[in-house]
Amino acid sequence: MPAERAGYTVTMFLIDTSPSMEKLRTVELPPGPHGEERTTEMTNLEWALQFVKLKIQEMIFNGRKTDQCGVIVFGSDETNNVINEKNGGYLNVSEYIRIAQPNAGTLAKIDALQPSESCGDPIDALIVGIETQSAYLGNKKTWTRKIIMVTDGESPIEIEDWEATVAKMDELAVGLTVVGVDFDDEEFGYEEPDKSTIKRANEKFYAELCSKLNNGLVGTCAFALQETTRPDIKQTRSTLMGTVLRLGDIDTRSDEALEVIVKTSKCTALSRPKSWKKFTVRKKEGKGKKKVRADGDMEVDEEDKVQDKMEVDVEGTGESEDEVIIDENGEKKVAYTTLKMRTEYYVDRNAEHPEDTQKAEEEDVKMEDDDFLLLDANDFKMSAPKPESEPIEEEEPEESEMEKQKRLRLEEKKRFETMERVEKEDLVRGFKYGTTYAPCPDGQFPRLQTRKGIDICGFFLAKNFRRELSLGEIQYVWADPSSPNQQVMLSSIVQAMYEKGALAIARWVSKDEMDPKMGVLAPCVFDGVDCFLWAHMPFADDVRKYTFASLDNLVSKKGETITEHPYIPTETQQEAMDDFVDEMDLMGAGEKDEEGNRGPWFDTRQSYNPTIHRVKQAVFHAAVVPDIETHPLPPPHPELLKYFDPPRKVLKRARGAIEGCKSAFKVKQVPKRVAKARKDGHEHAQDEEDAMLLLDKKPLTPSKARPGIRFTGAAGGSAHSTPSKGKAKVMQDPSDSQSDTEDDDEDLILNPTAKKPATPSPSNDRNALPTPARSLSPDVDLGRAPGRIIGSTYPLRDFEANIALGDVVSKAVEDMGAVIVEIVMRPFASRRNAELVSCMKKMRDTCLQEDEVDAWNEFLNDLKGKCLAKPGNSAFWEQIQKEGRELSLISKSEANKYGGTSSFTDRQAEEFIQ
Repeated sequence: MPAERAGYTVTMFLIDTSPSMEKLRTVELPPGPHGEERTTEMTNLEWALQFVKLKIQEMIFNGRKTDQCGVIVFGSDETNNVINEKNGGYLNVSEYIRIAQPNAGTLAKIDALQPSESCGDPIDALIVGIETQSAYLGNKKTWTRKIIMVTDGESPIEIEDWEATVAKMDELAVGLTVVGVDFDDEEFGYEEPDKSTIKRANEKFYAELCSKLNNGLVGTCAFALQETTRPDIKQTRSTLMGTVLRLGDIDTRSDEALEVIVKTSKCTALSRPKSWKKFTVRKKEGKGKKKVRADGDMEVDEEDKVQDKMEVDVEGTGESEDEVIIDENGEKKVAYTTLKMRTEYYVDRNAEHPEDTQKAEEEDVKMEDDDFLLLDANDFKMSAPKPESEPIEEEEPEESEMEKQKRLRLEEKKRFETMERVEKEDLVRGFKYGTTYAPCPDGQFPRLQTRKGIDICGFFLAKNFRRELSLGEIQYVWADPSSPNQQVMLSSIVQAMYEKGALAIARWVSKDEMDPKMGVLAPCVFDGVDCFLWAHMPFADDVRKYTFASLDNLVSKKGETITEHPYIPTETQQEAMDDFVDEMDLMGAGEKDEEGNRGPWFDTRQSYNPTIHRVKQAVFHAAVVPDIETHPLPPPHPELLKYFDPPRKVLKRARGAIEGCKSAFKVKQVPKRVAKARKDGHEHAQDEEDAMLLLDKKPLTPSKARPGIRFTGAAGGSAHSTPSKGKAKVMQDPSDSQSDTEDDDEDLILNPTAKKPATPSPSNDRNALPTPARSLSPDVDLGRAPGRIIGSTYPLRDFEANIALGDVVSKAVEDMGAVIVEIVMRPFASRRNAELVSCMKKMRDTCLQEDEVDAWNEFLNDLKGKCLAKPGNSAFWEQIQKEGRELSLISKSEANKYGGTSSFTDRQAEEFIQ
């Protein structure tokens, strides 16, 4: 079936309101909260109108102006139709809703329909619907015409000359769908008992009528209601957009280039669930009030309508009252209006400038060594008890979640009250660049001088295409349908690429001066037409490459290959996992075909997004039923849940393999760990000004301080002992359980329970600190920032260890350069100059041998610029200059010896270091 054009459809609903539609029926509801069965009673008309409203809601949901409908009622007490006005006849047929784009009022009018006391002829209603539709559309042949008839089949039908009606409908390409209340349906499995003779005869007539039509369908209402909740992907014809496909340089080498006029259209379109809207009570304007809009202009409230702008009482008459609407029954209802988004800009004038804040922090923090900071204990807001008193441990009451949220809201409110509102015109737009913002007064940086069209940049084999790099929607690229020459040109390119198994890298510019997109063109050969499929691809800068250490190639500290390790699976474990994967294969778990062979269980074409369809079903249901409490949302359609659970036969088949995996890997159920309550008490130092906390890298803020850490004097004594200035220990609270240390090892700096070695030896003890002046600890922080593999404590040792692995060279070189720059720019960095020079020598040799020449040259340029800047470290750069050519840029001659390349000559390298 060809795809329909999006919109451009007129649907006529023919609704039967004869007295027989007043018959009551019992409708099952979803089970209650405790699983109890629930039912309700409604008339056949109310039940059938649910289908009509759901179909109309689909049109409202899509929001297309060209998707229109009209409603004609047959069996009404009055007559109002176009044929009766001209020629008479066609009684009890009324045009209830004229053809237009449906809205909420359309649903309200349909809800008002009630069974009448007169009967109407369905054929008369069908003819009136055809004429009304034809009069509205005229000669618009591209529009789709549909008629949906809803009836219970209990009314008499005049069946003379119905063949002429069928011929007219086929001539106008009108599609007819008859939805019958309690019609028999063998596929659905329903047959109405005690069916009347008239209804039985009418059902046969409707079946014969639809069979004679080119596009006719008859079904039962219960099945139709079920199908409205079925997830459906609507296929529509996309609008063709003109552009140009270029191969080669048209401007400078026009004789070697090719230019094809093409049209583009969507192949796939991204679908999202409809966004929710917020509503609020509409306020009623009082006497003598004026409205002040957010932009400062004044306006008088001439009509009782909703203002999109902010409303303020400028005369101080108090809060405005809620607007009340009186309905037909005389009941008062509060009026609601939609909230619209509005952006306001605020700035905190009382806050320090970021640069001033950073400067103040640097002044407050005393740097006494390279790898740790000494932070004043006042930052933790601890009060010191009297020297003769015992340590005080107070357990603060646990704050409930509600109290916490309330406290956070109050803090946010206080912070907001200190901020000053600014206008958008007073702000300058900025773009984030690293950790700073690059201001852009014009709102955007100058655009590239681009030209509309699709330029082919190169070709590559389709087997080298990485499917994970395909982004977003897929587009068709067709030749101009009105030009045979353009079709032949495009077809020749498509056929050549198809035979060679090649794809093309292309640059797409939708309009002149617009940002370009890079993508891939894939040849697509259909029956009778050749085209391209376009897939959007990311730029190289947008792709992040992450390297990970090998899981099956482990090397010990001595450089020996490890063959047995918990990380390396044994042969038994490997076989057990292979069996499990094979047993869970779903390729042969589907339904059998005509030949008896089972196909795959999962089909992407039948796998739907539950969010989109379930939200849509909920929205539709809430608008159809009178009360959501008495008519709860029914369960989702079975097709939506089709792939939620794997097939039982596969699970049964894999049961043995699962047990084998459990045995091979020794899988055991881990009991849930109950968090042990920690004490928040502290042992306080005698003097707040003298007590200092030893940290490994940066000061901890009070919000990040770990509960359960106790601060003691430098000598490790009680709180009333006299501490030595500038030193303090962090001791683990005895109440902490052993399991808590797994996540908190990095928080602790000193472990008082560890035995102190007699003589520190950094070369032999991995956990010892590099200088005797530092506090001894078996749990030293290596100074590795998140995401790095090189730490600032032992950079050379970390670098050599990672280089030995062999597969993280680029990452190790990058992190080594970053660590060297960080240490050089710290205060008192001169203490580690010799160590840093050794690191640079090792790094330069590695870059030469491992073809990381560009990484070394870029690092050295960056280091020189930061050392010679103010504030910088010119003394360290002078020491680098003393080393001479050994630590300068890597030149071409040096790189060529190891098979690498460089953009610097020997002379440039000499001048750089001088």
